[in-house]
Amino acid sequence: MSKLKTLAGETALYGLGNIVPRFLNFLLFPIHTAFFHPEEYGVFTYLMSFVALLNVVYSFGMETAFFRFATKPQADAKKIFNIAQTTVLGISTALTLVFILFASSIASLLDARGHENYIIWLAWIMFTDNVVSIPFARLRLEKKPLQFAAFRVANVSIQIILTLYFLYVDFDPKIGIAYIFLSNLIANAFYILFFIRTFLTWRPAFDKEIFPSMVQYAYPIMLTGLAGMMNEFFSRIALDKWLPPNFYPGKSSAFAVGVFGACYKFSVFMNLTVTAFRLAAEPFFFSNATDRNSPALFARVNHYFVLVCCFILLAVSINLDVLKIIFLRKEEYWVGLPIVPLLLLGYLFLGVYYNFTVWFKLTDKTHYGTIITVAGAILTLALNFILIPVAGYYGSSWATVIVYGAMMIACYWLGQKYFPIPYSIGKDSTYILATCILVWGVDRIHFSSLAVAAGFHAAVMILVIGVIYVIEKPQLEKQGQNADKT
Repeated sequence: MSKLKTLAGETALYGLGNIVPRFLNFLLFPIHTAFFHPEEYGVFTYLMSFVALLNVVYSFGMETAFFRFATKPQADAKKIFNIAQTTVLGISTALTLVFILFASSIASLLDARGHENYIIWLAWIMFTDNVVSIPFARLRLEKKPLQFAAFRVANVSIQIILTLYFLYVDFDPKIGIAYIFLSNLIANAFYILFFIRTFLTWRPAFDKEIFPSMVQYAYPIMLTGLAGMMNEFFSRIALDKWLPPNFYPGKSSAFAVGVFGACYKFSVFMNLTVTAFRLAAEPFFFSNATDRNSPALFARVNHYFVLVCCFILLAVSINLDVLKIIFLRKEEYWVGLPIVPLLLLGYLFLGVYYNFTVWFKLTDKTHYGTIITVAGAILTLALNFILIPVAGYYGSSWATVIVYGAMMIACYWLGQKYFPIPYSIGKDSTYILATCILVWGVDRIHFSSLAVAAGFHAAVMILVIGVIYVIEKPQLEKQGQNADKT
């Protein structure tokens, strides 16, 4: 239990560095939806989808490669850091120069003619995001979650202050949605100051043995990440391109992208939990890989992860009537709210998939991750192509659930062949199914008063916590007794 408590504590601290900043950024969401109509917000969502895809290429999977090679016996962690940082800086510099030099052509390709400044600002945002990715990874490896959190929180705090200033004090309608890009860019520039000591002590490095091995390990991770981002963000691009004209009467495809992107924001509650857990779990899995009890430990980790995610799925889904008033300031966005439970379920599957990927990372079979995720990307393309013309953004949402569910199942099936882990599949699946049924049932109960509805929903959540506690208590006590014996 002590290792699980350590992981839970580190997850909470990394959550401080990821959930808190992204949640603070999420608090800007009602301001964005108050200032900008779905069509304008759709442009922002569309461009940021490309940024998400390209960020994976910028970092080239070097964060995971850094963890793997820096934690090997007798590894020179400083040398590994220098090689990884050199690689990421070189790739980021080259790509940024390409985007700046060809900003006009790229703006035309992305339907942003006359807004070359968007492309240039986004290129610099990606550059600053990624040149600090390895320094942030080193903080994780050195178990400095408080410093990690401080830098992340400071960055988003600056971004929030700038956004509020631009929108409420110095707003120019001609700039409009670009203020969000500009705020992000200026805030990212402070990362360079935060890591100035790291950059001053870094030295360009190349090793003819280590570098090729790191690249060979990293590029499947990069391809996997790229395919993963396609699974997550391609739906926005596909909606813009494949939605039939007038599918939503009197509304453009940009409107649909804006509504979908806004409602997708509610999946942040699940996504941030998955991200915080992944940041803590990745070094945890590597550091416990040689423990003979690691399979059972990893299975327990996944079980408790599923429990937490099921509660998030329930809590967010049954409280959308309150959340929509707080975060979606224009009622135009509310039509898309029924997709939220689907997206939350999809991200739950994605989180479990990340847990299952431990087998190919520890056995150096990362090409399996590439195969699974590329297959997921192909399935994403196919399902969006089929479902968007008949179901709009509902089709994209179902595609998310199906794809992440399929990836999860495929990864589990392969993992049990090469690195068997005794996951409690039956019990975990029962929890997920029961949660979905409960969400569906509660959603069908209507109240005349929002206050009464909120009270009922709170009672449901408390009851669920109680039931889970009663079910899980015997196992927790047993594990505690075993930990005391060891």
